[in-house]
Amino acid sequence: MESYKMKIAGLERELPLCEVSEHLDIAAFVMFGDVEITTAAAAELIKKCPEHDIVVTAEAKGIPLCYEMARIGCGDYEIARKSVKVYDDNPIFCEVQSITTKAVQKLCLAESRANRLKGKRVLIVDDVISTGASLEALEKLVDRAGGIIVGKAAVLAEGEAADRDDIIFLEKLPVFPK
Repeated sequence: MESYKMKIAGLERELPLCEVSEHLDIAAFVMFGDVEITTAAAAELIKKCPEHDIVVTAEAKGIPLCYEMARIGCGDYEIARKSVKVYDDNPIFCEVQSITTKAVQKLCLAESRANRLKGKRVLIVDDVISTGASLEALEKLVDRAGGIIVGKAAVLAEGEAADRDDIIFLEKLPVFPK
């Protein structure tokens, strides 16, 4: 399998190239199981972020980063889930079509979880921002919950996302047209 080598938070990693369409490959960055990259990236990213009361991410790949940033920072985080659990009361929903997911998904926050965001300064985080679809869905959920978005951050900005001036990120990640 082909790969793309890059340095992230001072650490070198080889990211496998994965086909997302017949015209495009992406380098897959997965933090799961890589404690070293998660802690290093969180420490570097938190330095660049504005003051906040709570960190929010979408299930699932952003969870380790979100947790670590909350642990070393504000001490609080929330996860927008991809499915409703039996204990989720009156959830609010937002649909999202991510570049790495083949089907449309729904992100949701239970009312009791969403209420924790009301009036709080919210930092939205994710592992990679590419098309911005997941980020947009999170923004809608936070807005509906009454949170105040103070920043949007990711470890990597992929493709054209690296040209955005409304996100904070550590490194640019190219896309690979075929």
